[in-house]
Amino acid sequence: MKYDPVKSRIGRIVNRRKWLRKLFYRLLDILLLRTWHVKRAVKEFADERPGEAEVLDAGSGFGQYSWRMWRMNRQWKVLGLDVKEEQVADCNRFVAGTQAEGKVRFMTGDLTRYSDENRFDMILSVDVMEHIEDDNAVFRNFYLSLLNNGELIISTPSDRGGSDVQHEHEDSFIDEHVRDGYGVVEIEGKLRAAGFRDIRTRYTYGRPGKVSWKISMKWPVLMLNASMLFAVILPFYYILAMPFALVLNMFDVGMRHSEGTGLLVRAKK
Repeated sequence: MKYDPVKSRIGRIVNRRKWLRKLFYRLLDILLLRTWHVKRAVKEFADERPGEAEVLDAGSGFGQYSWRMWRMNRQWKVLGLDVKEEQVADCNRFVAGTQAEGKVRFMTGDLTRYSDENRFDMILSVDVMEHIEDDNAVFRNFYLSLLNNGELIISTPSDRGGSDVQHEHEDSFIDEHVRDGYGVVEIEGKLRAAGFRDIRTRYTYGRPGKVSWKISMKWPVLMLNASMLFAVILPFYYILAMPFALVLNMFDVGMRHSEGTGLLVRAKK
């Protein structure tokens, strides 16, 4: 299934009004389990590093994580980098005229080529690395771009059913993925080769998360990919489905999973 066309359609809707985009960001905060895991990791970093900081949102997409990080600490300066010019332009139009203007900005760039030596206190990369073939180049650029003792936070599918792939002969649920997911040993080895230390990896999307993802994301996206007419019934669908998904999300974030379809990785320079 191609995910980008659905994202483009949603983007055209939420770009019409700033309040619509803010509502969309809020819904993503609630809806996406990965956001729950990422937000907890970023909050832990923020508690450890109060005050000013420069942050890179590597592969910023809709810009919801850049916006969320600035709201978490308004002294932070956040740069969102994305390869898609249209999304970068949309995000910059959104922050223009808000209190985030001057603190949050977006720029077009290729993560395999972009580095800004010793600049950032933290780099966040959410659901990006599975789209990039030359991941070693990106990890090296991340390392170069961090300040000493800076932190990298990555959320990505694992090789334990990530991208909804359960068997070797199956294709990824998302056509744009170049890999189905990372193994713990694989991603930790690549980060060490790039120079990182103190690497901490934990599974996300354990048993509760797998069910929640199907309810809250997979089935709705499949419907929208078939026809945008399903957007009319989705609000009613979510009224019924979301209470179950939210309870499952709480269990997933609160548990330590022996395996899961996602990985949350933290590493220091």
